[in-house]
Amino acid sequence: MSIPSRRFEMQPSPSSLAQRARRRLSAGFTLIELMVVLVIIGVLAALIVPNVLDRADDARSTAARTDVTNIMQALKLYRLDNQRYPTAEQGLQALIAKPSAGPVPNNWRPYLEKLPNDPWGRPYQYLSPGIKGEVDVMSFGADGQSGGEGKDADIGSWQ
Repeated sequence: MSIPSRRFEMQPSPSSLAQRARRRLSAGFTLIELMVVLVIIGVLAALIVPNVLDRADDARSTAARTDVTNIMQALKLYRLDNQRYPTAEQGLQALIAKPSAGPVPNNWRPYLEKLPNDPWGRPYQYLSPGIKGEVDVMSFGADGQSGGEGKDADIGSWQ
């Protein structure tokens, strides 16, 4: 005698159907949750971004001070070798190429590999004789004009 095979199919209970439906509904984020996260990110950005922007201006000022110091060191070496600073006509170019205009230095050698521009992309200013020292090297700051305050302040060898 053969036993008829019975197929047993389990019918999901109503409580397991409800659990699956709840899982599907809670699987994503609601619009309110997304909006709350975006508002929090916006508030954090509003607090942090101004501080970061101020740091960029501070970094440019520091870079300009470092460049001015390096140029002044090269000028002092030029003076030690040649008994005078480059003239205003010769300018800072005398630190990277031997001047052809008088007075031609006798013991010239390269003092800088290249002349840097200030952090705002403009050449450094050179005054010989200087206003605040024997020679002055300066950057006019962010605005590119003499004077100013904050990020627009002049940065010079006298500081």
